[in-house]
Amino acid sequence: MALEGLDNDKLKLIIFGGKGGVGKTSCAIASALAMAENYKTLLISTDPAHSLADCLEQPIGFHEVLIVGAPGLTAIEVVAEEALSVFKKAHSSELKKLFDTSTNFDTDDINELMSLSLPGIDEIMSFKTIIDFIEEGRYEKYIVDTAPTGHALRLIASPKLLDQWIKVAARMRWKYRYIISSFAGSYTEDEVDAFLLGLKKTVKRIENLLSNKERCEFIPVCIPESMAITESVRLLADLKTSGVIAHQLIVNNVMTSEDSDFCRKRKAGQLPYLLQVKEVFPGFNKVEVPMFPTEIKGLETLNQLKNYLFKKIAVNS
Repeated sequence: MALEGLDNDKLKLIIFGGKGGVGKTSCAIASALAMAENYKTLLISTDPAHSLADCLEQPIGFHEVLIVGAPGLTAIEVVAEEALSVFKKAHSSELKKLFDTSTNFDTDDINELMSLSLPGIDEIMSFKTIIDFIEEGRYEKYIVDTAPTGHALRLIASPKLLDQWIKVAARMRWKYRYIISSFAGSYTEDEVDAFLLGLKKTVKRIENLLSNKERCEFIPVCIPESMAITESVRLLADLKTSGVIAHQLIVNNVMTSEDSDFCRKRKAGQLPYLLQVKEVFPGFNKVEVPMFPTEIKGLETLNQLKNYLFKKIAVNS
């Protein structure tokens, strides 16, 4: 089998996730290379321990970089701290006014609070960066390489956390609005209200995108081992509660060679897990990727993986 449907023009966001060490990054890059053949594509890493640059053998970082040797493909490694800094600079006046009008903090308190990093902010800033790129509309496909499962789930859940923050801020503002209305007889919405409304709209856009099967797809990656399969089952169950439904799965590092006693034993040892994959993921388009004879690093091997994932070209083991 091969990955299918990613060339649908309506599909914008493709997210790869799974247990650490199963090959998410190489599969995400290979898919981005395939999409870049016909679409202007942005490859995004939200993993704090970025590996796009190592895998592509090219410096990337928190800025858009054209990938040498892959026309149509641009990549960026999102650094949450830098994304938060950009956000604070862009909205410092609204944030300071929010705290000034809704708390008893003085200027020093507000400045100290502004310097803090809040729980869950990494995932929120990462996803907001993705949404900002999508809304700018400069690319046709957005491929996301996530960190291991826990981070991916927090990334998917980040709109709910942001929505909770907005509700708290709105309650804080309600007290301020009540006081102003009581003394002045009316209240005129200001830039803080517009800021909170804008964030609320961002949350809705993220939720709508994630739950839209035509515009967003999550592709789990696993390997034929017990822990990886179990974690993939939990991942898909948790995704479903967030309205994200997956319909295809990559099973990486499958031993196909029988050229040595080691290979034969390895292949026999994987067989029960491959059968388990068929049982626990019924109805999924399951793409088995053979174990490569060399490390998947650099465009040559990444293109081999791309050709296998999308064109069913076998890899010599």
